[in-house]
Amino acid sequence: MQKAHDRDDTVFEPTGRRPRPIIATNREQLTVKPTNIKNPEYFHKVIDCQFACPAHTAVPEYIRLILHEQYTDAYLLNWHSNVFPGILGRVCDRPCEPACRRGRVEEDPVAICRLKRVAADHRDDVLPLLPPVPRGKNGKRVALVGAGPASLTVARDLALLGYELDLYDDQSKAGGFIRSQIPSFRLPEEVIDTEMGYILDRGGITTRFNTYVADLQDLIEQGYDAIFVGTGAPRGRDLPDLPGRSEADKFVHIGIDWLAGVVFRHVESISRRVLVLGGGNTAMDCCRTARRLGGEDVTVVVRSPQSEMKASEWEIEDAMAEDIPIIDNHVPLEFVVDDGILVGMRFDRVEPQYDKNGRRRLVSTGEEPVFLPCDEVLLAIGQQNAFPFIAPDSAIEFNDKGLPVLDPNTLQSSVPSVFFGGDAAFGPGNIIIAVEHGHQAAISIDLFCRGEDLHRRPAPAVSLADQKLGFHDWIYDSQVIEDGRQVVPTVDKAKSLHDRLIEVELGFPSTVGKTEAKRCLNCDVQTVFDYSLCIECDACVDICPTTCINFTDNGEEDELRERLLVPARNKTQDLYVSETLPTGRVMVKDEDVCLHCGMCAERCPTAAWTMVKFVYQSALAGDS
Repeated sequence: MQKAHDRDDTVFEPTGRRPRPIIATNREQLTVKPTNIKNPEYFHKVIDCQFACPAHTAVPEYIRLILHEQYTDAYLLNWHSNVFPGILGRVCDRPCEPACRRGRVEEDPVAICRLKRVAADHRDDVLPLLPPVPRGKNGKRVALVGAGPASLTVARDLALLGYELDLYDDQSKAGGFIRSQIPSFRLPEEVIDTEMGYILDRGGITTRFNTYVADLQDLIEQGYDAIFVGTGAPRGRDLPDLPGRSEADKFVHIGIDWLAGVVFRHVESISRRVLVLGGGNTAMDCCRTARRLGGEDVTVVVRSPQSEMKASEWEIEDAMAEDIPIIDNHVPLEFVVDDGILVGMRFDRVEPQYDKNGRRRLVSTGEEPVFLPCDEVLLAIGQQNAFPFIAPDSAIEFNDKGLPVLDPNTLQSSVPSVFFGGDAAFGPGNIIIAVEHGHQAAISIDLFCRGEDLHRRPAPAVSLADQKLGFHDWIYDSQVIEDGRQVVPTVDKAKSLHDRLIEVELGFPSTVGKTEAKRCLNCDVQTVFDYSLCIECDACVDICPTTCINFTDNGEEDELRERLLVPARNKTQDLYVSETLPTGRVMVKDEDVCLHCGMCAERCPTAAWTMVKFVYQSALAGDS
């Protein structure tokens, strides 16, 4: 596979940045310049799911592997980029799915996350197939503080390069918030243990569990060549100034601490009536866990409209399916305590108002406060960073939000040998963001330890492979099926609500997984246009099911977008514009709505259109 920077005619832009349309100035007008498809980010952006994934997992490729029952290969492809396929196949925040092209032609995107789990559930033993950790070491020592997804990703990437790694965590097992805050009914412990083992049990990493790092300076003075801090955002937000808070203290719990108590079996029950404050995924985990520990009347209360809750849509649906009501537009006013016992909370009814810039403020309706009875309250109103192990007079600089001052590309702090990632870097995020931080930090640490420029990042590996078998015959199956999104089977609610260790979702059976895989539109198989072969017969225009192909005069981009057969109004996706044709026109394709069905290539009498698979593989530490 060729590296992007090996080609003199390629312009490389950093992963995740959208290439700007290139405009050429004529004397009469501004016209869109022919698309440079040799820019590795151009087709990368067209693969919407892969582009949206922080770790840039090759989604269409692993879905095709699942379709052909090559589950182990699909798992390993995921493992290369996202490190935890079995975990993420259950609990990923799924940024790929809102981006999925299928969601632009029908209501529901491909179930990308659940297909990742299919690969994990049906794989063979992958341990012998993982890249070996070298026995010989390179003489460099790296300390990792915190054993969450960011640190584990750094450890995996650097162990493969011969680094000696010391992993410190105050818990007895690795995983960080994956283990301590995600309930077992969503993510079984054995899945966590297995994927942690793929990193920690193969050599090169010394685990120092049950070890609290009290002062980062102590590690610095131990002579490590580099240190990575991946301690997450471990402090849950409280409501310390709300009236009644101190009197109700033993009945009020910080959500993430309470979830950890459940996981580690310090908490085994909860009262009958429970209020959960907050609208994020932690709140959804709290309310569903409370139902399993004895909470019969569990209610979620949020300040905002339900449509603006931060929790993932499917997390909200899962909570409501377990008979948990969500009361929105209620702001807490006080904890009500009677004779030392919490009896409820009072809330102010509010309504959202928006200014001309869309900024929201919550305004009281002026009605009487609402009293909601309860026995216990779980606060899931956000998380904060905390670095008690970094002294105030440390050379590590922090901003006014209490976050380390970092180079956003290299994740290097003001102390050159110290790097941050995951929630510890920029505040609360999610697992897949933490994984990508880990990859980028590993690249930086490797460059730093080799004395190289941290900003000379290795380029992605890219390739283009013709999919032609015959003149109008393709290697890949381009048929667009009309099946709807498949439903994941679940355990009966009456059973699951009585045992917090029973996983609710059962995953797709292989047959259903294959049906779902067929819904993928193969966005990595690109339509490539050769203007020198085109006779402008318009056959491709006639056959295109979404009318995304046009032959028209060139012009200024906004104006050109509006006069296409179907106006191209999504400016986050580029226009594919050809060189000028003999008639003076250009071919313009709206990449946003192309189905990659190949019908243009099949209809074209001169093979001006062809189908080419574009492979994009993000760089890892050690790549050149």
